[in-house]
Amino acid sequence: MSGEQNDTYLVVVNDEEQYSIWWADREVPAGWRQEGTRGPREECLAHIERVWTDMRPLSLRTRMDEAEVK
Repeated sequence: MSGEQNDTYLVVVNDEEQYSIWWADREVPAGWRQEGTRGPREECLAHIERVWTDMRPLSLRTRMDEAEVK
């Protein structure tokens, strides 16, 4: 079995636009889909840090935007 630093990961995202990493050699869990980034753990985490700039779930962002319009 390989060590963590040699493992390959995927960046995954759910319907609430929340990001995580998942092992590339395992089936992506229900409710999540591949985002497209694949590589070492640290590279995947760095990508998430760059792209996931608003930690609020999509449903909360939508409700807050709707409240601003009213």
